[in-house]
Amino acid sequence: MPPADYPTSEQITASAFKLLVENPLFKVGSATIRGNEYRVFENAPANLTGIFRLGAGHGDKEFLYYEGETWTYAQMWAETVRCADALANGVGVKKGDRVALAMRNYPEWCAVYMAVISLGAVVVPLNAWWKTEELKYALRDCGAKVALVDDKRLDYIRPFKDELGVKTVLVRASGDGADWLYADLVGESRAGDLPEVAINPDDDYAIYYTSGSTGNPKGVVLTHRGAISTLMSWAFLASAVKDARGGVSLFGDDPGVLLGIPLFHVTGSHAIFLMSWIVARRMAVMYRWDPALAVDMINRRRLTNFVGVPSQSFELIEAAGDISMPTLIDIGSGGAKRPPEHVKKLKEKFAGANPSSGYGLTETNAAGCVISLGDYQQRPDSTGRALPPLTDIKIMGDAGECKTGEVGEIWIRSAANFRGYLNLPEDTARALTPDGWFRTGDLGRLDDEGFLYIVDRLKDLIIRGGENISCLEVEARAYQHPAVAQTIAFSVPDDALGERVGLVVHPKDGARFDPKELRDFMARELAGFKLPERIWISPAPLPKLGTEKFDKQTIRRIALQHPPQWRA
Repeated sequence: MPPADYPTSEQITASAFKLLVENPLFKVGSATIRGNEYRVFENAPANLTGIFRLGAGHGDKEFLYYEGETWTYAQMWAETVRCADALANGVGVKKGDRVALAMRNYPEWCAVYMAVISLGAVVVPLNAWWKTEELKYALRDCGAKVALVDDKRLDYIRPFKDELGVKTVLVRASGDGADWLYADLVGESRAGDLPEVAINPDDDYAIYYTSGSTGNPKGVVLTHRGAISTLMSWAFLASAVKDARGGVSLFGDDPGVLLGIPLFHVTGSHAIFLMSWIVARRMAVMYRWDPALAVDMINRRRLTNFVGVPSQSFELIEAAGDISMPTLIDIGSGGAKRPPEHVKKLKEKFAGANPSSGYGLTETNAAGCVISLGDYQQRPDSTGRALPPLTDIKIMGDAGECKTGEVGEIWIRSAANFRGYLNLPEDTARALTPDGWFRTGDLGRLDDEGFLYIVDRLKDLIIRGGENISCLEVEARAYQHPAVAQTIAFSVPDDALGERVGLVVHPKDGARFDPKELRDFMARELAGFKLPERIWISPAPLPKLGTEKFDKQTIRRIALQHPPQWRA
C-alpha cells in the first residue's frame, strides 16, 4: 500500500475538476485544428512567446547553473532578447525561416531556442551526436540556411556548408570557418524588447528529428499550440496534485532539476528546460552525462527533481553508493520504458523521493501519459493514465478498438499532436488518421482503470538509453563494408540501457572478416550510440521467410541464445 500522505487517484481527480471550474487559466474549450475539433485551453497564450514572457517575470531568481556559471532569469531573458535582435538584424532571420541549432547543452542553447521561436522562425534542434553525413541529410531536408553551432559541429558541417548554402554562427568558440561569432553578434545587439511578430497558434515553431524505421531520421513538424498544450497540461496536473496534497508541490519549496539529457530531445527541451522556465525551477546543466558528477551536482545545488532516461536513474543508484541525496523528492523518467524492478530499487535507495514516469513521443510534444506517487508504486509496469485534460488514448487492433486488457497499437489524440513529417506526405498519412489520431507504432493495453501498459512496438527500432536507432540505418552502413554479404541489426536486452545494438553478419565467401574492424569502419559515419555493441558471425546465409525477407525474429532468437563473437 502507498504511504498515507499519497493522495489517491480519486482525490487528484477531484482537485482536477476543481481547477477546471475555478482557475480561468485552465478553462477548456474547443478549436478547429487542421479540420478537426480538439479540446484546447481557451485562455492559453496565443504563441510560445507568451510562455517565454512568463519566465522572464521571475527576474533575479537563479535559473541555470553551468559549470562555474550562474544565470538568473533576468540574465537569460536579456540574452534571449539580444540574440533575437542579432539574428533578425545581424543575420537576417525572419518569420518562417528555419534555423538549425547544433550544439551540446550550453546556456546559449536555451537563449537561441527562445529567440528563434520569438521571431516567428522555426527552430531545428539537431542531434549533437550526429556526424557529417547525418547533419548534412537533416540540413538539406529542413532547408535551414542558418545554423548556430559549437566548434565540434562546425567541424562536421564545414565540408558541405557552402554546397548547401548554410551560414554558421559559432557559439562558445572563436575558431575559423564560421560566418559569424555568436559573442560578436550578441555583443553588438540591442537589449530592449523582443520585436513584435504576428504568430498564430497553429504556426510551426520547431522541427525535431526522430529516427524512423525506414532509415533516415524524420523531421517532426510541431506547432506553437501543440507545445503550449503539453506544457499547460503538465502544469494543470502538477497543480491538481499539489491541491490534493494540501499545497505540497511536486517540485518542492525551492525547486531545482538536473539536466543530464540532451536538449535536442523533447524530454530535455520541454519537460526540463521549458517547465523549469515556467515554474521558476532552477536547472543545473551537465555538458554530458556522468552519474558520479550527477550525484555531486544534486547535493551541491540541493536539487529536488531528476528527469532522465531509465538507465540514468538506475546509474544514480550505483553512483550514489552510501551517499544520501536528502533534497531529492522526485525521480522521473521518459524516452523509454522503465523496468518495473527499478521502481522498487529507486524507492528503497532514495526513501524521500518518489519515482515517476511518463510516456510521450516527439510527435506529441512529449504529451501522453504520466504516473507517480501511489499509482506508480502499485503499478510499476504501467506508464500511467492519459495526460489530462486534453489527451485521449485508445488501443486499436485489426478489427477496431480493443477491449480492456487486449493488446493493440496505441493511438493518441490531442491538440499537442504534430502537424506532419517534413517532406514525407505518405508517412504523415500513415501516422495521422483523417480524424486526428496519431498511430504511435507502440503496442500496449489499457486496464479497467485507464492505466496504459507498454507491451512492445511495431516499428523496427532499437531504443538505447532513450535514443531511437533505426535498424535499417545500422544495416545500411554495415553493408558498405566490402566483407559483409548479409546483415541484420536488432535490439539486445540490457539492464542498464534497456537495449543495445546487436548485429549478425554473414561474411562474403573468402573474405577476411574482423568484427572490431567492421565497427571501426561504421564509426566513421555513424554516431557512437548507433554502433553495434554485440556482433555475431554466421557461417551460413541468414534464413529468410517466404516473402524473401530475412526471418529477423528467428535470427535474433538464435543469436541471443549464444555469446557474440565480439562485444564492446
